[in-house]
Amino acid sequence: MSNSVRSMRTPLGRVRRHGASREGTGHFIANRVTSIALVLLAPWFVVSSALSIRDASYLATIDFLSDPVNAVAVILLIAIGLYHMSLGMQEVIVDYILKPFTKVLLLFLNVAFPLVLAVGAIFAVLLVNFGV
Repeated sequence: MSNSVRSMRTPLGRVRRHGASREGTGHFIANRVTSIALVLLAPWFVVSSALSIRDASYLATIDFLSDPVNAVAVILLIAIGLYHMSLGMQEVIVDYILKPFTKVLLLFLNVAFPLVLAVGAIFAVLLVNFGV
């Protein structure tokens, strides 16, 4: 018996390679890619900020964020971290929230809240670099 005869997937599903929710593979890959990026960025941030901001003063923090390499890396950390958080929360909401209205509301908030946080944090980093 061939594999296609034993498969429970429809022919269209086999061609498109989507799971039951029609987005599982992309979600899985995005989750793994953001995890790998965070494994690289988070330790960099902890070590470099600890070494650069020894006295934990405001001016030392501004100096740290004024370096273009640090600013770009912090912006990446913010964006990727919040996107990764949103992916995880989306999975929890879709799997465990049963009421349709509550699910839609939480999915909207899951997009809006990290977006607002990201815009504010990235604006703050850019403001430090380009000033007023």
